[in-house]
Amino acid sequence: MFLRGIGRFINGDYTEFISKLDTYKQNPSRNLKLEVSKYDFDFREWPVDFRWNESTVAQNKPKLYIEGRSGRNTILDKCKSMPCDILSFLAIHTFGRMMIYPGSVGIMNVILWNILTKGRSKLMEEHRAERFKLLTEDGNEIDSVFVDRRHDRNHPNGSILVICCEGNSGFYEFGITGTPIDASYSVLGWNHPGFGHSTGTPFPSQELKAMDVVMHFAISKLGFKQENIVLYAWSIGGFSATWAAMNYPDIRGLVLDATFDDLVALAIARMPSSWKPLVVRTIRDYMDLNNGAQLEKYDGPVLLIRRSKDEIISTRASRSLQTNRGNELLIKLLQNRYPKLFTNESLRALREWVSGDKAHQTLVSSRYGVEDALCEITLSSYIEEKGLECPSHIGDDMSTETKTQLLLYLAGKHMIDFDSTHCIPLPASVFQLPWRIVFERDNTDEVVPKSHI
Repeated sequence: MFLRGIGRFINGDYTEFISKLDTYKQNPSRNLKLEVSKYDFDFREWPVDFRWNESTVAQNKPKLYIEGRSGRNTILDKCKSMPCDILSFLAIHTFGRMMIYPGSVGIMNVILWNILTKGRSKLMEEHRAERFKLLTEDGNEIDSVFVDRRHDRNHPNGSILVICCEGNSGFYEFGITGTPIDASYSVLGWNHPGFGHSTGTPFPSQELKAMDVVMHFAISKLGFKQENIVLYAWSIGGFSATWAAMNYPDIRGLVLDATFDDLVALAIARMPSSWKPLVVRTIRDYMDLNNGAQLEKYDGPVLLIRRSKDEIISTRASRSLQTNRGNELLIKLLQNRYPKLFTNESLRALREWVSGDKAHQTLVSSRYGVEDALCEITLSSYIEEKGLECPSHIGDDMSTETKTQLLLYLAGKHMIDFDSTHCIPLPASVFQLPWRIVFERDNTDEVVPKSHI
């Protein structure tokens, strides 16, 4: 430490850096921050740029949460379950949390240190990114990065902000942020608590507080309106994204790439069958990542991207497409939004549709007589008469055949396939904003589809 101190004292670059950092801490300003941002240094010394209670967003509205389902209500039940509760506590705080969020393991951060540093440098040098420290309600410091394209004519999508929620071993330095950046959007990336330079541990309560401060920061500090914000999540990042969509329903849309409906189903498939009761109890008590239940509380535009060879969110690797939990997420989404379209026959057709690739889906849709133009007219007529409501009562007076056709049409609008395994980066050409239909009147006063965005 003494030799290091001597080395830094006689190093002109270091003394220049420490002088600029001290000046910035005493008198924060935009110009000084840009000077400090030229250096990569211990994030603990980076001043806080935004605190959760500095937000201009209304704080009086209570946040929505999906309650856990432990099933232990009485004192007798709690006493009987105490041995299992102790096992669950030990499991989640030793190997359990590390298996679910390996990116939070200390050794992982050490191994990836150089890669993270190079990734940040690339963002700063090539995309003029700006780094921020966000302070959460529970005291965690969240490392985030912002790429602003709003005033760049070379990036036509810059007015839309894509907030990226990384996977269980993803970091903004080399994660999914690259996809919307390449697609010319403004981008805000952040690291989970315990990932990279973010402090804390990625338990649900800390995850959601981190997500909340990111949303407040985007709206209050960066100045984006909710209708210009898109949430983009990969894999386990869908938990934070669906929660944010549920609590910020006016956002432009939600894009879920390789995301599951409920962590319990995946955990059971990867543990010995005799462990099932313990696995279910542990997940429900400590890591209840129930994306499907949260998605049901959001009625805005949604796009699901399914990986056709996904070996991670499938319960059987040999049948990765048929057992992909993205299928169940789609079904739950449609069941919540269009309950009147579901019959035994239409559900059977939908399950057949999701069991194969694009070619298979085309054959199934053809066999059931799905015509896009006719489905669009049916939707437009219903919306003109009843308006946009969720859940919708469309299908209440339709035949089973028409319900099936409309259900398959809607499935194709809410989910697309990408032919890859779980960890292949999503190309910018595949990334797209969620589908929504906009109607206008023509000269005959008839409501017709204007565009699909």
